[in-house]
Amino acid sequence: MAAAIGFLMIIVIVALLLKGKMSPIVVLAIVPTISALILGFVPTDILGFIADGIKTTTSNGILFIFSVIYFGVLSDTGLFDVIVNWLVKKAGNNVIAVTVVTAMIATIAHLDGTTAVTVLITIPAMYPVYKRMNIDARILLCITGACMGVMNLLPWGGPTARAATVLQMDATELWHMLIPLQIVGLVMNSVIAVLLGMYAVKKGAGAGKGVEVETNEKEKAETEALKKSRGYLIFNFLLTVAVIAALSTGVGKSYVIFMLGLCVLLAVNYPDQKIQDKLVKKHAPAALIISATLFAAGAMVGIFDGTGMLEAMANAIMAVIPAAMGKYIHIIFGILALPFGLCVGTDAYFYGIMPLVMQVGETYGVASLNTALTMLIGKNLALMVSPLVPATYLAIGLTGTELKDHMKFSIPPYYVVSLIMLVLGVILGIISL
Repeated sequence: MAAAIGFLMIIVIVALLLKGKMSPIVVLAIVPTISALILGFVPTDILGFIADGIKTTTSNGILFIFSVIYFGVLSDTGLFDVIVNWLVKKAGNNVIAVTVVTAMIATIAHLDGTTAVTVLITIPAMYPVYKRMNIDARILLCITGACMGVMNLLPWGGPTARAATVLQMDATELWHMLIPLQIVGLVMNSVIAVLLGMYAVKKGAGAGKGVEVETNEKEKAETEALKKSRGYLIFNFLLTVAVIAALSTGVGKSYVIFMLGLCVLLAVNYPDQKIQDKLVKKHAPAALIISATLFAAGAMVGIFDGTGMLEAMANAIMAVIPAAMGKYIHIIFGILALPFGLCVGTDAYFYGIMPLVMQVGETYGVASLNTALTMLIGKNLALMVSPLVPATYLAIGLTGTELKDHMKFSIPPYYVVSLIMLVLGVILGIISL
């Protein structure tokens, strides 16, 4: 019963998100709650499950509040205008150059393995360029997500570290096995960037073809009044570098670093309480919507775990696999990794489902390492299209894109890349049949 309700819940959630009939906040909180009630859990238990789930997302929710406001204020100072103008000058009228530059920035930005930081570096810097050149924002999201998914195979990335923990082996050792596939993924990302650039050109993108946002004279004057001089911009750049460096070294909680960075940014650039309050209120709505959606996703994860639906679903899947297919269970789950990864949180995937699949695979002679390698690839590529990943909401929030539009556009190329990496993994002998 729990498995049936769980599968039905996932189908309903994905359908509602793709059709855009309801806010993700409503879908992610209400549908799991109804499912838990159907399973016979009392409201007090469900409230406890939700609270436990939200606890796992609290720090990220706070991070997004301060980080979104920080980069919003940073944009107000005019720093991104300088970066955008430089990038546009380098790319010229070449749309493909812009998409390739996007891939380069996202790849480098994700060296620290932090999804939120990668989004906050790549999207704000490139989105104005895309607007000016009339390039679909979904292309920006797609390229950024693809690069994050491949770079997240690094040993300090969450998925690889989790898989290594389950395997009881060193994360770096596991990563060394994945390096050839990571290189393949990076090459594929470059190909995707070029192809999407060609697609954008076909759709009419190009320098000077973007639609400028119409503003009245008062709004223009207010925008210009907020822009700072060269000296301030240099300070803002160095401050941002310091913030990112602090995030990369892990010297403190990410939301604390962004909170302090925001305070310094406001104090130096706008030492006036009224202006500071005005800027915080200006960017707070976007930050709060993203955080609220994240908390709703946490509620879903909490109900998933608390009701036992996750384990029941995994066991049900194992039960329907024919004995003759048992020795290919790692390949089966490698193929299903991306669509399955869309609907299951990272911790639940690696600590709940992967051990079960490994256990079943061992009974058919499939080494646990093989299973882990195949399940890692697809899950990573699902990173920024999953409604359970915070960075997804951060990215779509920064570009004003609907989740359903992003998913429809990005999932096909991601799936192709994951399958190519899986096939080449078998051909190169990294994954054994």
